[in-house]
Amino acid sequence: MEKSREAFRTISEVAEWLDVPTHVLRFWESRFSQIKPVKRAGGRRYYRPSDMRVIGGVKTLLHDQGMTIRGVQKLFREQGIR
Repeated sequence: MEKSREAFRTISEVAEWLDVPTHVLRFWESRFSQIKPVKRAGGRRYYRPSDMRVIGGVKTLLHDQGMTIRGVQKLFREQGIR
C-alpha cells in the first residue's frame, strides 16, 4: 500500500526518494533552517510534504545547478523562503 502525498516520510524514505545518504539530509538540516522535520520519540525524524519540497529544491540547486550552500542560503533569504 502506497502512502498518500500528504503523509509524513521518514529520513530513509526521503533519502531513497532523492538518492542521497541520510547523513546528507541531516547535514542540510543543520545548514537550512527551512528544513524542520518533526522529531518524535527517540529523535526519529518525520518530514512533512513542505520539508520535502525544500529538500528537493536544495538538492536541485546544489547537485544539478552547482550552487554552493551559501549561494542557496542567500537565494532562499532573497526569495523569502522560510
